[in-house]
Amino acid sequence: MNKTISGFSKLSKEEKIKWIATEYFSNPSEAIAVIKNYWNNDEKIQQLHDEFIENTITNFYIPLGIAPNFLINDKYRTIPMAIEESSVVAAASKAAKFWATRGGFKTTVINTEKIGQVHFIFKGDVSKLSLFFAQNKNKFFSETESTTANMQKRGGGITDIILKDKTDLLPNYYQLHATFDTKDSMGANFINSCLEQFSKTLKEEAQHYDLFSTSEKDIEVVMSILSNYVPNCIVRAEVSCPVAELEEKQIPNPQVFAEKFVQAVQIAEVEPYRAVTHNKGIMNGVDAVVLATGNDFRAVEAGIHAYASRNGTYSSLSHAKIENGIFTFWLEIPLALGTVGGLTSLHPLVKLSLEMLEKPSAQELMQYVAVAGLAQNFAALRSLTTTGIQEGHMKMHLNNIINQFEASNEERLLIQNHFKKNAVSHSAVVSFIENLRK
Repeated sequence: MNKTISGFSKLSKEEKIKWIATEYFSNPSEAIAVIKNYWNNDEKIQQLHDEFIENTITNFYIPLGIAPNFLINDKYRTIPMAIEESSVVAAASKAAKFWATRGGFKTTVINTEKIGQVHFIFKGDVSKLSLFFAQNKNKFFSETESTTANMQKRGGGITDIILKDKTDLLPNYYQLHATFDTKDSMGANFINSCLEQFSKTLKEEAQHYDLFSTSEKDIEVVMSILSNYVPNCIVRAEVSCPVAELEEKQIPNPQVFAEKFVQAVQIAEVEPYRAVTHNKGIMNGVDAVVLATGNDFRAVEAGIHAYASRNGTYSSLSHAKIENGIFTFWLEIPLALGTVGGLTSLHPLVKLSLEMLEKPSAQELMQYVAVAGLAQNFAALRSLTTTGIQEGHMKMHLNNIINQFEASNEERLLIQNHFKKNAVSHSAVVSFIENLRK
């Protein structure tokens, strides 16, 4: 295709599918069949999914798995995880079972503050702007009362608004920096609605402020938007036990294991190349639960990675120590999540996932997500510092390779039996399959 198409959004779903199939596929009928094969047979459910986004043509499946045996603050939980990567759910489940007999996971929500900003340009005397803000601060609260009334009934709302001078970064650049408590909702729409009213109040009140010159009254609002960086919306998850209790089949010498484990974490604390992969493993667990519960994993990713860089160098999100014979492993991460609104009340599997978690509050969900991330990180580091990461991962990946070659049931059994005793690699599996078929 080397030209634009006009009015694509106005085409029916069938017309969109026909257009894309004929425009981009050598076998249009086959492409259409694949697209329609992933439609839900229930027309009502399919329509629901169609309306989540624009220009929908089909559903893109990601497996929803469960990781049981998570002992969190002395209560057992089964955690839903939506992810396509092999070994993630298995690793999380294994870590959960390991720690269930060693005291389980302990979690604490440190804060739940969320942030939004009105970014604006003011060309004038900063002292007059500061005085203007001080005299009009209450109006920013009062003129958003219609928006905040319901949130205030739930104990949330706008917690503070401050004026920030950012002219050292950009000429004439200032912010209204607001903090919010959105209770069990993620609160993006609530925050953005408040911010847009702030910008209107800012511009209108400036026009009537006698101390401003004519040019100073013309405040230019560039944008009003929430921030996905929430360094004061923090949850902590940790595990700990006497070093001796770490012993198991793969850990015959727990002291050596604990020391090596701490060293591995310390490397991720100081070496960004390792920290990125280390944190990616944490996010395997975090994202899977965030996605399963209908939250925005892109926002969570952006905020967490910014937090990992808050001291000027990208570093590990998790930490470990041995102190007085006690091994402790923990992480603290920012999480802005919701359990009401958005997909939480629309997507059938999101509702199922939240019910599986016994209908948690936003703060409880923060704790479960953090635990999944810590469990995943523990499992990865345990493998890295003992058997190596590939042994377990490639065995989990074996089924994907078998499916790629469309193995029969008889072939599948022979392949699985062979690789119970032999190292799994893509080339080794391919070679074995080719030999089987000769």
